[in-house]
Parts: sequence; structure tokens; C-alpha cells
Amino acid sequence: MTESKNTRPLLIVEDDPGLQKQLKWSFEGYDVQIAGSREEAITAIRRFSPSVVTLDLGLPPDPTNVSEGFAALGEIHQLAPNTKIIVVTGNDDRENALKAIELGAYDFYQKPIDPDVLKIIIDRAYHLSELEAENRSLAKKQRSSPLDGIIANSPEMLKICRLVEKVAPTSATTLLLGESGTGKEVLARAVHELSPRSGERFVAINCAAIPENLLESELFGYEKGAFTGAVKQTLGKVETASGGTLFLDEIGDLPMALQAKLLRFLQERVIERIGGRKEIPVDVRVICATHQQLEGMIAEKTFREDLYYRVSEITIDIPPLRERTGDSVLLAKVFLGKYAKENGSKIKGFSKDALLAIENHAWPGNVREMENKIKRAVIMTDTAQVTAEELQLEVPGADDVPLNLREVRDKVEEQAVIRVLSYADDNVSKAAELLGVSRPTLYDLMNKYNLKS
Repeated sequence: MTESKNTRPLLIVEDDPGLQKQLKWSFEGYDVQIAGSREEAITAIRRFSPSVVTLDLGLPPDPTNVSEGFAALGEIHQLAPNTKIIVVTGNDDRENALKAIELGAYDFYQKPIDPDVLKIIIDRAYHLSELEAENRSLAKKQRSSPLDGIIANSPEMLKICRLVEKVAPTSATTLLLGESGTGKEVLARAVHELSPRSGERFVAINCAAIPENLLESELFGYEKGAFTGAVKQTLGKVETASGGTLFLDEIGDLPMALQAKLLRFLQERVIERIGGRKEIPVDVRVICATHQQLEGMIAEKTFREDLYYRVSEITIDIPPLRERTGDSVLLAKVFLGKYAKENGSKIKGFSKDALLAIENHAWPGNVREMENKIKRAVIMTDTAQVTAEELQLEVPGADDVPLNLREVRDKVEEQAVIRVLSYADDNVSKAAELLGVSRPTLYDLMNKYNLKS
């Protein structure tokens, strides 16, 4: 249900039929939803996303005991941490009311219920909720774009960034393909932050890092007593991410048995915890990533073809660092500044041989390899400049520098401009001097190839 201008969703968790009827029509301007049990309350939270909830602590199966009410309070607070929960307690039950506040409730109200007084508390809670939502929205607008965290100036990566901007507002299941260290999780987080779910959780799980016998419980959770050691009900990553985004890294390492269960979830959007028999609806955006060639795995029958088509509604191929024109020097300078500051180092930059080595190294470990090398070099270097030797990189010969204007003039001209802008830290005057052209000529070249300083 979506919130309209004149109605605001309000969830009342109350098991007394008489009070349910009384309260149903007592709050003008609210779209009142009634839940008579903890299970109904959790379902309503997922379905209606109310900003305010009134919660009677005495719920079935034992209304005289507050344990079920406190359990509901904990689950609601976990699923919707920004929701304002007003706990309704018995007369003179101040101890449980204060305990509820400690556990995350916004306020409490003691029976007998006076709808007019309770409405004042609800109105105040809703007003505060609206102010907080507005503040979060303003803070989000003031923050830099999530794509600003992606350090790139190459046409290859700028194309990826534009694709992320198009994909993010949709609910399409997205598959990120790329070698290890190319920044798949960084892009997954950018998709989440640019999506309508940005205010909710981003939950990541590496399918290759968890033993096969534990992976199912990590994904789908389990009920108390489902197996030895299962002393309490535990939510899995899928359920924890409800309302937000689930990132499944290295999905190519998912065992075949779990591939079938993941496929069922993606098709029906329901899960069953281990040891449970109840289907639980989950609303979550799914982003997957892998460094493996899934088509080849399908041919070898180690990855399900039907699952592949489910997870690849949108596919983004992330190029390795060696194929990102000019990005290696740009990234290196950013990492150098970062680790020099962290370590209190007086390093000012890279030597000329270091820049050539950085640009021409194949970087098989991609961005992760570069970051590790530069971090080590900052710690080990005593001079003002980091050399190729301190980076443990080979310096290329003159013939290795790719500047053959006669064979591929336009392409190399573009690459040369991108490279020199990286070398000059986007200083146009310095870049023009290095290229041996005037500033207007360099601006013409930048316009020609749609480059920005």
C-alpha cells in the first residue's frame, strides 16, 4: 500500500476484538491496519511499512504474559528501525513500559485506553517520523553521489557508471561480471545507494567464503531446534535484507543444491527457514557477482541455466584495470594520497619511472593489487617520491609505451589526452604544456573526445 496525501498508515497490534473495533475508527487521517498477533504484525510491517505502531505487550498465545509482546517489539525494531513504536501496557505496569523504552520503543501508554489521548501521542510520533525522514532525505542530497566513490576517468568505466545510473532505479536482478579486485562490491553498493531502497539495508554475503554445510543457514536462517546448536530462531541474510538489497558475491561458487533453492526464492520471493514449514515473503533487490564464466559452467553442468537467466536480467561487465585507459595513474595517485595521510608520510608523488611502470603493468590483481602495492611502498619509502623499484614493478622500455599516432591516430590521441590529464592532476595548463599544444587546442581535443577535466 502506498501512502496518500490524506491517509497515513498506522498499525495497531491488539488482540482484544472489542478494542480493535473501537480503535479502528478512532484515528481520523490515518489508514488504520489491525494485527491480532506477532505474526500478523510482522506481515503488516512488511506489507504496509507504517511509520507508527501501537503495540499491546499482552499478545496471544498467552496475553497475560509480556514475552510475546517484547518479541514483537524486537522483530519490528529489527525490520523497521525508523518506525516509532508506542507500547501499550496494563495499568501500573511501569516496569515493563520502561523496559520497552530501553529496547527501542518510542513511547508508552497505560490502559485503560483513551483514544483522544492516544491520538495525541500518535500524532506527535508521526510528526517526529516525518521530520526524521526529511532530515535523512536532505542529508542524502547533500552527500556526494555514490558514483563519486568510483575513481575513474576512462571511457570504459564512465560507460559503466552511466549504466549503473540507469539500472539502479529499477528492481531488476543485476549480475556484475569481472575479475577479482575490479570493484564489484563498490558498484553493487552504488546500485543500492542510487535506488529507492537506499534508506534500507545493504546485506552482502560471499558464497565462496562460507563452508557449504553452513551456507544454507546463512542465507535462509533456521528455527530453534532445527539442528544441534540451534538454540534460538535466527534470520538468514535474505530475510535480514528485506526491504533493501541483497548482494550475493561469487555466486558461481554456490553449490547446486542451494542454486535450486535460490532459484525458487527468485521466482516466488518466499523462503523457508531450516526446520520451518512456513513460507515467509521477502521483498528484496538482488545483485549478484562473480569472476567466473557462467556460460562455461552451464556447459559443464556446474551452474543452472535457469538460475543464470534469473540473476542476469541486467548484466554489467566490469573491465579489468589494464583495459581502463588512464585510470591506473589516477587510482595510484588517489591511493598514494590516502596512505601517505594515514601514515603521516611526507611523500609528494611518484617518480617518472614509477608512473610509466604503473601505466604499463598488467595488474592481474586489478585495483586490489594496486592498493596493496602502494600501501606497502608508502610504508617502506623514505624519500619524497615513490620509485618503480619500491613498487616492485618493472620499468618499460621506450618501445613499450603505446603512442603510435600513425596507426591509430584518433584512438591514441584520445588516450594520450586522458593519460596526460591524469599525469597533470587535471591541470589543463600543465597538460597542454606536456602535450606541446596550446590551451585552446587541448580544450578542442577534450571536446572532440567528450572528456572533462
